[in-house]
Amino acid sequence: MTTMAKLTESMTNVLEGDSMDQDVESPVAIHQPKLPKQARDDLPRHISRDRTKRKIQRYVRKDGKCNVHHGNVRETYRYLTDIFTTLVDLKWRFNLLIFVMVYTATWLFFGMIWWLIAYIRGDMDHTEDPSWTPCVTNLNGFVSAFLFSIETETTIGYGYRVITDKCPEGIILLLIQSVLGSIVNAFMVGCMFVKISQPKKRAETLVFSTHAVISMRDGKLCLMFRVGDLRNSHIVEASIRAKLIKSKQTSEGEFIPLNQTDINVGYYTGDDRLFLVSPLIISHEINQQSPFWEISKAQLPKEELEIVVILEGMVEATGMTCQARSSYITSEILWGYRFTPVLTLEDGFYEVDYNSFHETYETSTPSLSAKELAELASRAELPLSWSVSSKLNQHAELETEEEEKNLEEQTERNGDVANLENESKV
Repeated sequence: MTTMAKLTESMTNVLEGDSMDQDVESPVAIHQPKLPKQARDDLPRHISRDRTKRKIQRYVRKDGKCNVHHGNVRETYRYLTDIFTTLVDLKWRFNLLIFVMVYTATWLFFGMIWWLIAYIRGDMDHTEDPSWTPCVTNLNGFVSAFLFSIETETTIGYGYRVITDKCPEGIILLLIQSVLGSIVNAFMVGCMFVKISQPKKRAETLVFSTHAVISMRDGKLCLMFRVGDLRNSHIVEASIRAKLIKSKQTSEGEFIPLNQTDINVGYYTGDDRLFLVSPLIISHEINQQSPFWEISKAQLPKEELEIVVILEGMVEATGMTCQARSSYITSEILWGYRFTPVLTLEDGFYEVDYNSFHETYETSTPSLSAKELAELASRAELPLSWSVSSKLNQHAELETEEEEKNLEEQTERNGDVANLENESKV
């Protein structure tokens, strides 16, 4: 235990000796000495939290791909039990390679069997004997057997090589190859069709704003982001969801990494079901049920969180379900901004300017959290849109009125004093 105490003390001295005026956003990382696991666990938590700065690692990238890799999967046989989905999920180069290899392997396998039948029957020794009835006419070697296998499985039928009725084993093999060839065709062609028709590429034309914003809307502090569809064919039954990805520690001391919390974007009011014809601004009201209830403008950059937004719907052309995803980290959430309008009314139609889709502009927004605004509003009986600046303005107006009253009273007093002096002179 003395060794662990010394290691802990040395680690604390190293961290406390670091410069306190170092910029928090500086890319320079603090290199900690490699300690045993027990020593790392014995370190004070406030040191590891406050003294070190970790780069926020995305859970979902901006293009929608999940940044999660599955490692140490020992039960790999489970992938083979669902071989169809495994093939569909493969990359195109592996999929095409397997496609070519499966067909080539089946042609070679049955070509070898056709050649063995001809070899065992002695058809190779009677190629020049017109009285001999072979199993397959004009089959004089492995290459011709391979070509006959391709013709049989693909039902090409050039007519040069034909099976005869004097070969029962050949007839049975023909039936087997026809059935297995149909199964292989259905499996591989179906796999390629599903992979080609996957709606993943449809999600490429569903766009999200590069930033999320926080500002006042209808007297309430709201978190907002914008979604749009670049195609004229619409997404049917479109719906939007949002998740907050943030690690937490329970009251019992359990640490939950990447805990997922729902962000209400209109589930109870039906605003989460979209008619996505033109770009829409999705709004989340920051209330007592919101995870952003106690987060202010100054506290937001210190939070390690990620907002994952998910847009789902059916592709109008194919009827397949499509899902588009994106995410926002704290550096991509702008406090006190709004989105620039993109919809304008032209002669007989509405026009969407996608050049301004990601643009924002600054607006007057209180820097307090929604909880602090609610407390101030309840104390002062003011609306939630009230801000500190407005209160200062009110104080300034009150002070000006008091000064004016004091001047009027002083003027009246001076007038009374002057009248008394005149009366005394008289």
